[in-house]
Amino acid sequence: MAKPAKFDLQPDEKGLLWDILLYVPTVFFLLYFGGIEWFRHEHNITYVLVFLGTFFFLAGVNRMLRIRMMALPSSPVHIEVNSDEEIVVVELRSGMRIDLVKTIKLYGDYAGKSFGVTGLDRQGNRMQYVFARGQFEDDAQYRAAQDAIKRLEKPAAQA
Repeated sequence: MAKPAKFDLQPDEKGLLWDILLYVPTVFFLLYFGGIEWFRHEHNITYVLVFLGTFFFLAGVNRMLRIRMMALPSSPVHIEVNSDEEIVVVELRSGMRIDLVKTIKLYGDYAGKSFGVTGLDRQGNRMQYVFARGQFEDDAQYRAAQDAIKRLEKPAAQA
């Protein structure tokens, strides 16, 4: 009987700074050029630019508050990987615990700065969570979390 792997998460200040440097100028220039096109009477282009600016604003705020700052109630603050029971337990800031019990899958990005975990909870709802490298105490814990989750993945059925 193996001991569950436990990982406490922390806010990612470096990632937050990177997101601010990425999203703030992007949103500003999309809305700025949308305003310019509005006064040039190019309303169709304005609608597209304002839509994109709004989309990037909402995506950026969600990413910063949920992943980087861990400020929302739906933000993960603790991960536990139990290889005996083959579950991943994600504890949220609200205190709620989500057990991923089926079809657990790990998605890593190419740069190695974050990974995603998906799976079905006990009610059959598909859940997904993204974890950044900066949320872990060090790189060893970041890799250990990925390795522990990877061991739970079932190989794809051969057709």
